[in-house]
Amino acid sequence: MPEHDVVEGWIKRYVHAWSTGERADIEALFTSDAEYHEWPYETDWIGRDEIVEGWQSRDDWQRNGWTFQWEILMITGDTAAVRGRGTYTEFGEFDNLWTLTFAPDGRVDVLRMWNNQAEN
Repeated sequence: MPEHDVVEGWIKRYVHAWSTGERADIEALFTSDAEYHEWPYETDWIGRDEIVEGWQSRDDWQRNGWTFQWEILMITGDTAAVRGRGTYTEFGEFDNLWTLTFAPDGRVDVLRMWNNQAEN
């Protein structure tokens, strides 16, 4: 069961990897057979290589600036729930709800994200 500091550290590394887009940074977050699901965008990346390729295909999202604010809502067993808000200079604001299922080594096996454009 991940402790709060494990989940917090993982999210900080996620934000770092999203900003660098470096393969090694992304790979360090996920198990080799991890799943990454995002709604309503029908993103279903299965396996670490597909996750890396998917992230890198969105590299242009970061180029004009972005920020991410987040909070851990709860941790139950091997799963954490996280609320976030990504603000992209070019695309606007997106409210996120994540569930993260952790492997014993602190990497994520399954990420599920509900990602909706925020209404201001």
